[in-house]
Parts: sequence; C-alpha cells; structure tokens
Amino acid sequence: MTENLKVEVVGLNRVKGKHLIAQIRLSNTGTDRHLPWPGEMADRTRPLGAIRWASGIGVLDTRARAWILPYEPAGSPCLCSDLDRDGLSRFIGPGRSITVYAVLPAPSGNPATTTVVTPVGPPMLDVPISDEAPAGDFPDPDAEPVTPVARRLVLTSESLDESEETADDGKELQVNLSSDVLFAVDEATLTPDAKSIMARTAKLIDASPATVVTVAGHADSSGDDAINDPLSLRRAQAVRRTLSALLSRDGIRFQAEGYGSRRPLYDNDSDEGRRRNRRVTVTFPKPRPVAREPVATTSPGETGLTGAAKAGSRPITMEVTGLRRLPGGLGLLTYKITNEGSEETWFTDLHRAQDWEAYKYRAASNVRVTDVAAGRRYLPGRLEVPTDDGVDSYCACTDVSGVRIGTEKFAPGQTREFWNLFALPGTAGALKVEIGPFRDLRIPVQ
Repeated sequence: MTENLKVEVVGLNRVKGKHLIAQIRLSNTGTDRHLPWPGEMADRTRPLGAIRWASGIGVLDTRARAWILPYEPAGSPCLCSDLDRDGLSRFIGPGRSITVYAVLPAPSGNPATTTVVTPVGPPMLDVPISDEAPAGDFPDPDAEPVTPVARRLVLTSESLDESEETADDGKELQVNLSSDVLFAVDEATLTPDAKSIMARTAKLIDASPATVVTVAGHADSSGDDAINDPLSLRRAQAVRRTLSALLSRDGIRFQAEGYGSRRPLYDNDSDEGRRRNRRVTVTFPKPRPVAREPVATTSPGETGLTGAAKAGSRPITMEVTGLRRLPGGLGLLTYKITNEGSEETWFTDLHRAQDWEAYKYRAASNVRVTDVAAGRRYLPGRLEVPTDDGVDSYCACTDVSGVRIGTEKFAPGQTREFWNLFALPGTAGALKVEIGPFRDLRIPVQ
C-alpha cells in the first residue's frame, strides 16, 4: 500500500515449542524520500497510545481460526520492536533497510509453515517456521507476565435466496435463519417455505458433534419489547420443535431463548439491516470436515481475469492476481487496481459495501465471491475484538483508513494491490468474483 516500502520475512522461529519470533526487514526502495515506518506497521485493532511499535506483525492460525498478534506485556501494548527501547529511528532513508521483530504465540498444531500478516500488504503464504534458535537478542515472553493477543476470524456466507446467513469461527456455526422466510408477519407458525430450510439446518446438526443446540429468536428495532420478546421466543420454540423432529440421531438437547431486539447483528437504520436482524439463530459445533477429492487448479494469467470501470471520468482497470486456497477452509483473493488515465483520481467504490455492513474502519469490503452451482455467496471475513459494550468488527481485507486513508487515491499509471480473506467451498474449481463496479469474473481457485 505504501510505494517504495518493501517488506520481507527474514526470520520465523518457534521458541520453546510455544512462542514465535518474527523478523521483518523493511526497505525504502525510493531515492528521494525518508519513509516513516511505525504507523505503517501498527496494529489497528487496539489502542497504542503512541505510534512507536511494530505491533501489526502477526500470523494467521488457520487451525484455530485466529489472527495472532504480538504479546502484550505489563506497561506496554506490544512485545515487539519499540522506537524507544530498541533505539530505532522513526524513518528509513532512501536505499536503506531496518529489521523489526515481534514476539507472539506460535500457531496451534506445530505447523511447518504459516501465513504471515502485516498491515502493509496481502498476507504472505507458506512461510517456513524454523525450530532453531533465532539469531539476535529478543525479549523472553516467559521472563515477565504477558497477555496473548488474538482476533477471532469469522467467515460469513449466505444463501442466494436470502433464507439464511452462516457465520463460521472455526469452532461453531451460527446459522441465522430469516424470519421473513420462516414466518408470516407477527406470526410464530412456520411457513411452507421453511421446510427445506429446516431440513438443511438439521442435516448440518446431524453432521456435527453437537450435544447441545441453542436456538435464539431475534427481532428488529420496530415495535416494543412487549411484542418483540414473546414473539421472538415463540419463533425460537417453533424452530426448536421442527429441528428436533428432523434430526436422525439421538442425544441432542435444545435450548430456546427469545431476545427481542436486544442483540442486533446489523444497524437497524436501513431496511436491509432490519431484515437481517429479524432472524432465528441456531448455534452448534461446526460439522466435521468431509474428505473431498482435490479440485483441478488453474493459474491466473488466463483471459477473463480483468475488468474496466470509471473513477469519476477517469479510466480504471482491475486484474485478479490470485484466488488461493488456504488450510482451514479459507481463501485469499488478491487483485490490482490501476489508474489508466493521465490525471490523478480517487477510486472509492471498494469501501462502499452495502449499508448494513458495519466495520470499525473503512476497508476494501465491497467484494463478493459466489459459488453459483451451490447457490451460496461468501462475504469478506471479519476480525472480532471484544469491547466493554459489545464487539468491534474489522474487515479481514485491505484497510483504507488511518495511515492508509490515501490508498484509494491513484496517480496517473499508479497500481495498488488489494486483498480479502473469505471462506472457500471445498469442491469448487472456479468461483464468481464481484469487485466493486467491475464486471463479474469467473476465477479459477489455486
């Protein structure tokens, strides 16, 4: 995202079988300007108090479905390179390099490789982890109390008929069934259209190791609690009764609750947000993965991976550079945007997602991946950070706010690369990709 800033992983060492020391070399490839690096490498998901740490260096733990960041010691937000402690300059001179580090928990499962994440570009895949001691003097996380910092990665998908939306955090499935499809207005009797939705949900529960399934009814903010609370409970009970009768195995206990309008998923200020908030949520452990035949792979570079649009009156082009399958059912989409005109322009369509989507900061979230044959659409993943009054959500995609607020500004001929993390269906060889205003593309999965 920052021109002339080169980022390289130069060390990734597992220590004591449970910690990871990541070393990143930052190079200024320009010839005439000093580059400030602390803001570029800062973690956007936690308050730092000052911009002096390499706190945004992390790894993607696909097994635990977590975005792991540096430990937080007492009295400091980050066990990582610190301008004051390590005597580093805030700027990197032209043609010069510095190496920064982060100390963080090792990814679960003792993997031989991992995905390294930084705030400045797409995740770096398949980085080998060494079990040899790292060269250099680094803080020992066992020498002082430290707090692990991890962001839960939630992957969301929805049926094309708008009957349900599913959130997968790697441990549980949260299936949000649309009340508009399940019930008539102000009613708690399931409609005929609900039959296939109930059968599909019961099949997922059967395939899971669930012994307890939670069913929760929810309403939008219209009406009052005297109406919403009992109606949401009756609807949850109706779904519970139907699912219980459809299951093919015993030993599953249901819990039904009604929360009225107190737990919205989305902003109630829009029609779409209210529609999605009118739901019955069924939560249970994620079904066991099913062994699948490997799909054929095709490399980008074929025709059909590009599109063109306008930014104002300026010509803008887009090229998909990869749709990569990662472990744990994840996928990484990367694409380039280029200003083909002779004048500077802003291209802001990437952050103009639907109005019901709310992230803590603006990001390149106006992207969708669709499995047309399965009738399922995949939304950008989100990183969830608990707060005192709920949860803040950050897009697992390119940030276009803060120090990167100019990311959507393109000089003539300038190209920038963007990225998004999604869930990926296990058997798809190619998927439809929608990026902002560009034409729909059919992209092979690598």
